[in-house]
Amino acid sequence: SKIKSIINDRLPIAFVKLIQKICPLPSQKFRNMKISSFSFALLVCGSTVAAFTSISMPQRQARSVVLQSTMAESGAPPATSDPSGSIPESDIPTKLPTECGMDYIPLATMLATGQLAEADQFTRDALIKISGAKGKGREFVYFTDVKNIPSTDLATIERLWQQFSGGKFGYSVQKKKWRQSKENFELFCRKIGWTTQDGDVERKLRWFGASEFIYDVKKAPEGHLPLTSALRGTSLLKKLLTHPVWDNDDWKVEP
Repeated sequence: SKIKSIINDRLPIAFVKLIQKICPLPSQKFRNMKISSFSFALLVCGSTVAAFTSISMPQRQARSVVLQSTMAESGAPPATSDPSGSIPESDIPTKLPTECGMDYIPLATMLATGQLAEADQFTRDALIKISGAKGKGREFVYFTDVKNIPSTDLATIERLWQQFSGGKFGYSVQKKKWRQSKENFELFCRKIGWTTQDGDVERKLRWFGASEFIYDVKKAPEGHLPLTSALRGTSLLKKLLTHPVWDNDDWKVEP
């Protein structure tokens, strides 16, 4: 993370590093947010008690620490990918069903040309809209919003990820890994490459500063993408992986 300014009551650098290690997936809510050193609650990825609460400070202490994150649940992509090359326009699917009026052609184009970071961001942005969170004035998805995501739209998103990754990426792939991990979040993260060995310590990949996630079909482990924020705990991920659309294979049928 980038520290814009430091308040008189200085936040220990070691604590900032700890936060970076244990919680690699911050949400849009915390991009460019001014927070005081009293506002840090321990963030534990994989725990529903993860919190990041801002506490107001007197005006005389207005100078604050700004925690910058490149990960967002909406807005500009956290990273960019080098296009793998141009493809004939006819190879980009255009019949992409939606119940919410979403245009998925940009997602299809990003995936078809290897722009996986942008496609990953588009997917999160789409979930905000099709879940109804955007209509409620939120820029992030609660786990309780997942039930509102139409199966039609989630199936369209999944088919595109499957098609252009050769079956390597997608929520259905992650669901398989989740089951193989016996719904153990730590084991699940290892299986899909969301962890790394940092010396003698295994930690989650960082989304602070330069993203450590792999936006490359050939290099990334199976199930590595799309990414889901675990800042508020694993409930959102669990709900996405248990959405009714995955109850059968109807989602695989091309329109």
